[in-house]
Amino acid sequence: MYIPFHDIAFEARVWIYQANRNLTDDEVGTLTETLKAALEGWEAHGEALTASGKIFHHRFVVIAVDESETLPSGCSIDKSTRWLQEIGPRLNVDFFDRSLAYLDAQGNIQTVPVSDIKNAVLNEEIEPNTTVFDNTVATKAQWMSRWKTRADHTWLKRYFKEQTA
Repeated sequence: MYIPFHDIAFEARVWIYQANRNLTDDEVGTLTETLKAALEGWEAHGEALTASGKIFHHRFVVIAVDESETLPSGCSIDKSTRWLQEIGPRLNVDFFDRSLAYLDAQGNIQTVPVSDIKNAVLNEEIEPNTTVFDNTVATKAQWMSRWKTRADHTWLKRYFKEQTA
């Protein structure tokens, strides 16, 4: 059962998928409708899942499920990734490229290849207070409080330790 994202429980589990490019307004509309229809019928072992999904910043797809009502199964989680695997090629978008880090540069989303992060830190292109998107958050509450956070509060912190060593 689909519900609006603002209504899903704070404890809801979230998965964040990032597009490898900015989505157009039309693509966001198409993706939103596709996601809403898919989530409306999302089930685990024949039980409806209370779920939501939303696209943020024309770049991030956030899917949430309220596990307090029905737990998603491995098969249902796999199904949610298949939705994006199917629509991605139609939109010419890769939602599964984990080789990029996402930064918020004053409202503009920038990407840095993970392989270039060490040099970006050394060159002070990424600093401890640079706002980054932490797509490893696991719940809506975490998403709300620390999805956009300082680089030194994420997995990137190790690069700043190396810089001062």
